[in-house]
Amino acid sequence: MRTQAEKARSFRALHERSGIFIMPNPWDAGTAKLFASLGFEALATTSLGFASSRGRVDGTLSIAREELIANCREIASATELPVNADLENGYADDPDEAATIIRLAADAGIVGGSIEDATGDPAKPIYDFDLAVERIVAAARAAHSLPFPFTLTARADNYLNGRPDLDDTIHRLQAFAAAGADVLYAPGSRDLETIRRIAAAVKKPVNVVMSSAPEITARQLADVGVKRISVGGALARLAFAAVREAAVAMRDAGSFRWVRDTLPSKDLKAIFQLSKV
Repeated sequence: MRTQAEKARSFRALHERSGIFIMPNPWDAGTAKLFASLGFEALATTSLGFASSRGRVDGTLSIAREELIANCREIASATELPVNADLENGYADDPDEAATIIRLAADAGIVGGSIEDATGDPAKPIYDFDLAVERIVAAARAAHSLPFPFTLTARADNYLNGRPDLDDTIHRLQAFAAAGADVLYAPGSRDLETIRRIAAAVKKPVNVVMSSAPEITARQLADVGVKRISVGGALARLAFAAVREAAVAMRDAGSFRWVRDTLPSKDLKAIFQLSKV
């Protein structure tokens, strides 16, 4: 089994080599092992996928910090792949208090994670610029004090909160990079030109979540300067969609033809037995 330090160095190397890489987003141990069996090089948690698996709406008001960390531990311990975590906004406004989630995630086996500038307050959804930067300074200090290279991602969440302000988003990402973030991320940017401008404006690796612009390909993202792709809760939503479709077929037509599309038990057994964890 690889050590956490080995996983961390492997994850950092993915960001430093040429080319783009894709991280699927498992929401439990089973999906982590499934994606690992398919040859991906890293995984990322999804707060939406985890919340959905618990029958809750995504967000810090419905999922406690302790629950999120427990999910991180479950996924990280299920695979030898490096795991990046969606750490929400750190569950606190205060920079130092929010940064404690970095240590908690590291203790759970995580080797990278994102801190967002969304407040969770609909009345004021984005932290003021100075506070947002102070929060990344504190998170970077916590991340870089660990005994392994924890990869800190800083998120500018304007586009997810009704503020499609590209100039402000870039200004924030540049400041987050200067504050010590290793990766920059502006979820919700949906067109290649916007993504290109973001990638060109920063000097560190850029993550893009492909859950809202499915017509864009990995090759196109690589061509505009993106280093890393994740899919957020999209795979979890896909799973729910498939199950709902099958359930509706049973309810309305008494049909079980969907069984033909299921993954055979022997294949699941093979995936889970292959795991060395």
